[in-house]
Amino acid sequence: MRGALAVLPSAETTEQDLLAGLLASAQGSEQASALLQHFPSIGHVIAAEAAQLRAFGLTGRDIAALRLVREIACRMARSEVRRRPVLTNWQALIAYLQMAMAGEQVEQFRILFLDTKNNLIADEVQQRGTVNHTPVYPREVIKRALTLNASALIVVHNHPSGDPKPSRDDIEMTRELKAAAKSLEIELHDHVVIGHGTHASFRSLGLL
Repeated sequence: MRGALAVLPSAETTEQDLLAGLLASAQGSEQASALLQHFPSIGHVIAAEAAQLRAFGLTGRDIAALRLVREIACRMARSEVRRRPVLTNWQALIAYLQMAMAGEQVEQFRILFLDTKNNLIADEVQQRGTVNHTPVYPREVIKRALTLNASALIVVHNHPSGDPKPSRDDIEMTRELKAAAKSLEIELHDHVVIGHGTHASFRSLGLL
């Protein structure tokens, strides 16, 4: 981006070098090293809040570059999800959800609205919460599904702690949402919890 890399990145290029290549400062390598020591992964770096990044000396230009990288990566991953029905494209879906949510520092509740053939109609973040809780209102989820004429749902939330194990509140909320959806003939296919490089599926765990 600024002529600092002598060669194009390859599979052998380290995360530190990739990150340093995006930073405008002459101390980019040192900044990249400090960031990767502080955050769990490069994904968490590009998802970090602007104030956190500025604390490491990053400029507005640096932060904008990281935001662009994340948005491009998310759009590429989401385009793979849209290529065919979601239930037959599960690995692409999980890859997209990891990209979009694993680095978030607060919980967010995302809904994937599907048509009768399980193609993606809409992908929306309905709620954002705290580091360990997101308020979810089944009535609002179903209301939105009816507005979009969705036949099925996959709901997703992240655990900033990195552990995707569902909590009691997660399980209870899912039961309430499933009952509300069933009453209007809307299928709840799954509830996925995203952790750091891992995930939990309610259906696979026998919780749905």
